[in-house]
Amino acid sequence: MAEPIRSLCDELIKAVNVMMEAESSQTYRLEALKFIEDFKEKSPLCVECGLQLAEKSQTAVVRHFGLQILEHVVKFKWNDMPPQEKLQLKNCTMGLLSDGTHPILQEECHVKDALSRIVVEMIKREWPQHWPDMLKELEALTAMGDAQTELVMLVLLRLAEDVITFQTLPTQRRRDIQHTLTQNMDSIFTFLLGILQLHVNEYKKMNCIAGQELKAKAHWRVGVATLNTLAGYIDWVALVHITNDNCHLLEIFCLLLSEPELQLEAAECLLIAISRKGKLEERKPFMVLFDEVAMNYILSAAQSAGGAALCNQSSGGIVERRYTFLKRLCQVLCALGSQICSLVGSDIEVQVPVNLDKYMEALFAFTTHPSQFLRSSTQMTWGNLFRHEILSKDPVVGQMAIKYLRAARINLVKTGFPSKNDCPGCEFSRVDFDSDEDFNCSFNSFRAQQGEAVRLACKIVPFEAFRIAREWVQYQICTPIDTGNTTSKTEKGVCSALSPSAVQWDAMTFFTESVFGQLFKILEKEKIPIDEGMELLQMVVHYETSDPLILSCVLTIISTLFPFVTHQPHFLPQVLFKIFPSITFELVEECKAPRTRAVKNLRRHACSSIIRICRDYSDFMLPCFDLMYEHVKRLFSNELLLTQMEKCALMEALILISNQFKDYNKQKAFLKELMAAVTAQWLSEEMKSVLLDPATFLAYVGADQVISDADTEDQMGINRSRISFCVNTILGVVKRARWPANPEEAKAGGFVVSTTSDGAPIYRNPCAEPLQALLPNLFALIRTQNSLFLPENINRLGKTFTRVYDIMDMEKNFALGIPQPLLDAYDSSAYRNIAERMQGFFSSLYDNCYHVLGNAGPCMQQDFYAIEGLAEQIVGSAFTHLDSVPDHRLRPLNE
Repeated sequence: MAEPIRSLCDELIKAVNVMMEAESSQTYRLEALKFIEDFKEKSPLCVECGLQLAEKSQTAVVRHFGLQILEHVVKFKWNDMPPQEKLQLKNCTMGLLSDGTHPILQEECHVKDALSRIVVEMIKREWPQHWPDMLKELEALTAMGDAQTELVMLVLLRLAEDVITFQTLPTQRRRDIQHTLTQNMDSIFTFLLGILQLHVNEYKKMNCIAGQELKAKAHWRVGVATLNTLAGYIDWVALVHITNDNCHLLEIFCLLLSEPELQLEAAECLLIAISRKGKLEERKPFMVLFDEVAMNYILSAAQSAGGAALCNQSSGGIVERRYTFLKRLCQVLCALGSQICSLVGSDIEVQVPVNLDKYMEALFAFTTHPSQFLRSSTQMTWGNLFRHEILSKDPVVGQMAIKYLRAARINLVKTGFPSKNDCPGCEFSRVDFDSDEDFNCSFNSFRAQQGEAVRLACKIVPFEAFRIAREWVQYQICTPIDTGNTTSKTEKGVCSALSPSAVQWDAMTFFTESVFGQLFKILEKEKIPIDEGMELLQMVVHYETSDPLILSCVLTIISTLFPFVTHQPHFLPQVLFKIFPSITFELVEECKAPRTRAVKNLRRHACSSIIRICRDYSDFMLPCFDLMYEHVKRLFSNELLLTQMEKCALMEALILISNQFKDYNKQKAFLKELMAAVTAQWLSEEMKSVLLDPATFLAYVGADQVISDADTEDQMGINRSRISFCVNTILGVVKRARWPANPEEAKAGGFVVSTTSDGAPIYRNPCAEPLQALLPNLFALIRTQNSLFLPENINRLGKTFTRVYDIMDMEKNFALGIPQPLLDAYDSSAYRNIAERMQGFFSSLYDNCYHVLGNAGPCMQQDFYAIEGLAEQIVGSAFTHLDSVPDHRLRPLNE
């Protein structure tokens, strides 16, 4: 047999060499591969030939193919082989394990992997029934040297992966092997722990001796393989094997955190172990990690590894392995936090750890790390600690809450974009994020989590939080504006237009809003620092800037601090006069140009602030109603000052205050006066003719035109704004106009018309009568809008507007789960072309009409349902031509 085997080996080696050398010829390589595959399937001598290749060849690739042949035999021909051949192959394979490989540092990884796969395939078919001494044989191999020990680790790891993780064998065999593994787990873990300690100690010893670098590296390689094998078992074995001997295994992992070459694998093992779920009493031993020695190693690693992650002297960048270790260690601390939050205060009576301060210092080291990823990874753990019923009362947590709040002043500042180099975090961001958009999306999520943690910290140290927030606001007010380089060009264009000062103001505003919003909820009225709060509010109100972004932050702070005004009502007019100019804010240079996005956002923000104040403090705002009404009238008198949406917002604010009149006739008269212009326009003959006929409607809004020049003035835009203004005003009225919540006040004010059979009052809304006259035209508009989707009306659309009925991109992205682009060029014009404006008009108008109908019932109550022929009007408008209406338009009908 020797000559045929030698001949076949020569042919196979020749084929392998052809495949390796013929890089330029795909045909030759395919032919060589085909020869090898045919050989494995047809040759009766493949076992002998595979062994010859694996044992005798000096070329790693050829040996690898020999091992592949053996693996093929075991996987697909094992059951057909006679017992004697199985035994021979098993013995030969174990022989390869013992002396068939090169030294550990010279052997190729793929050869080791291939050999371990063969052994595992045999174990899956023979153990334990036909190979009861398998574990003893593997243990005996480890005494033969480093290379054999590493191969044994690879075999044990691959066995666990195939049986437990990937389950690549029949169910019954998997159960048999898993059961046997479980029975022998004590001895397996003792064996693995012994191997780990032996080689780690040898590695440390050799590493300190000059000239023994290769021996040290060999022991290091075995240590890494052992840790990887342990990681494959820790995830599923019984917790008792992990926590045995007072968690000695976990203590070893902690000790290895100080070894730069082993710390990553040790951290991964530690993470898998601490992340295990189970009964609380089984997880109680994890508290040993809070002992002095273990926690010192964890704290030391957390505080020192940050610098190591940036110490690549050749490239000046990040050492990826070190940075990965940082991530794993951060996850370890977070998992440990979850365990302590579950155990402390539970039925198993676990006390607050003595070294809780060191744990929190280690966690805090990651919270203040330049990496945005690491910072964000800790936020949920902080939230759990600050939220915990027992831990939150511990003095250590209270002191750390103060440190956390101060650190938040830095963390909330949006810096570290991967396209920039303005802070150390940029280097880490280039590793973690593909683009500025990805970073921005992650940062917004991080900011939301940190806001929650800040609010929880405020509950623990409310007065310290107040002081920190006040100091930050005062600092920003006193700091001169730094415009900086307001644009950052990347390959994708402008990524941000925020000046350095605007970035700081944005962060400070979010922090202040989180702090004060919580303080007013948790502090008793007499404990609120009113004088200090009013002093701070006065500083904000008197602050002047022409930067719309910073001014928007000022408005947010004013809204946040507004509860202080309720204690000193005389200051209310100053607050209002600070907000109102922002509603009509203009930059000097954009008098004739389209408003920038920042300016539009500021004006919208100012309107929202007024509405919010009038909604939440309507009774407090009542004395200023006349002052505010007169001011609004002056603004309305100049058509160029306000957009139609801004007018609607101010009208809503007035309606909210009018709800405090508590006089039906007075409120009704005010609503009639407020709506007079809208009523006249909505009920005009021109508007009726427009709303009743689809063709006339399309011509009125300009949708039947063909616009050849995108810069052509939108002649029909004023018509669209008139219709939108009327509908939005009606919507504002039905949403905001209400009777008094107190039944006695409602009765005294004339809002109660009768009572039900059980004595409950029946109210009337002062807006019912003005609205009833407007509803017929609203029904006509709804009917006309549904008719627009008929083929004859679609054909009336101009070529410029053929797609105006399509779903909006924003809604499309929302339905698909695609996040909106968060990066914004704030100094760019908020310009939309005429087709986009037309599309937005049709979409919002359709939705708002149905919102009016949806709110009309709760608002007008019996006055709405008593309308003559109401059912016929609804059926004849909202439910007409529904077969032609696109599906995405039906959403508001279902809300």
